[in-house]
Amino acid sequence: MDTFRYTALSRDGKKVTGVMEGVNQMDAVARIKEEYPVVVQITPEKEQNRGSSFLAMDINGNRLNDKAFTLMCSQFAVILKAGIPIARTVRLICQKMTDNTLKKLLDQVAEDVEAGRSLSASFADRGSRILPVTFLETIHAGEEAGNLDSAFQSASDHYTKQMKLKGKVRGALIYPVFVMALAVAVVIVLMVKVVPTFMEIFAEQGEELPAITASLIAISNFFSHYWLVLLIIIILLVIGVKVYGNTENGRMKLAILQLKIPVMGNINILNASSQFANTLAMMLGAGLPLTKAVSITSRAISNYYISTEVGKIAAELETGHSLGTSLRNADVLPDILVDMTAVGEESGELESTLGMTAEYYDTELEQATAAALAKLEPATLVFMGAVAGYIVIAIYVAMFSMYSGM
Repeated sequence: MDTFRYTALSRDGKKVTGVMEGVNQMDAVARIKEEYPVVVQITPEKEQNRGSSFLAMDINGNRLNDKAFTLMCSQFAVILKAGIPIARTVRLICQKMTDNTLKKLLDQVAEDVEAGRSLSASFADRGSRILPVTFLETIHAGEEAGNLDSAFQSASDHYTKQMKLKGKVRGALIYPVFVMALAVAVVIVLMVKVVPTFMEIFAEQGEELPAITASLIAISNFFSHYWLVLLIIIILLVIGVKVYGNTENGRMKLAILQLKIPVMGNINILNASSQFANTLAMMLGAGLPLTKAVSITSRAISNYYISTEVGKIAAELETGHSLGTSLRNADVLPDILVDMTAVGEESGELESTLGMTAEYYDTELEQATAAALAKLEPATLVFMGAVAGYIVIAIYVAMFSMYSGM
């Protein structure tokens, strides 16, 4: 989706500014009008500016810390439930906050709230670049309904769940990735340092080497002389993919490709299903109407293709289509999720049905990731064994050939 910067008028006539993501400018305007009736100006953010902001974010460390953010939501829920005024609550949490990015944000929000601005509007204006859109909409809905403490509790529960799931996947990745990196390092050392030493000994004999040994020498020479060229090619390929992925067509093609890769494609679909069910349940629990809840949910899905297709469903809902029918027509999410959504919609228990479905897909995602990683480890060991065996055989064949000629 593209990002647009806008100026609009609120229902009480106040001028507000912010950023909004949308499939295109018309989609962004429609989303802005869900909250502000009059859009004064809207302009697309230039890719160059977005890139500069991204680099600045990395350099300055302005990334959202998942743990600190989840703790912040929990603190808001507890303190507000105790009946402490909102301005005092923001100041208390700001003073205790150890994460610099959130501390700076909360300090600005505290000033806004003390000046009479609403909490949700301040968060949306000050933190739109780092805070999840689901968080901003949940707090806005909770503020309008007068259940701000419940909104923060809902956000805390949601992001705690997401953080734990992400942590399990990251933890499962550490060992296989370490083994893979070690395998690559060992092969490079063998080819660049060890093999040439043996090859010098064989070369001194001046005898014709066996084919397998000659092939090993050719590969070793290639790595020894062209490793820098290979490194440059890999870097250029990575940069090329990044640049291509920043274009609309490239981003869409890469997102579709992610869904077709064996094993990983299934994991990406399960991840999108989990994000859809979890986020939509959260949005409905915050009291948002279905059309807006689906629109926001689409922006929380990490796969761009599925996100775009789900985003189109919001327009179909406005024309009278049911969510289940629209999801079935989109055909981007698993049949079980679509069927469960349709059942929940027909029974009037959509939120609770989505909650149960989310738990199912969280478990499926965790198991699928663990299974994929379980296959990666033996595959890495087989690869290392094959390379080591090839090197040993090539050296021993040459040695036997050399001794037999003596």
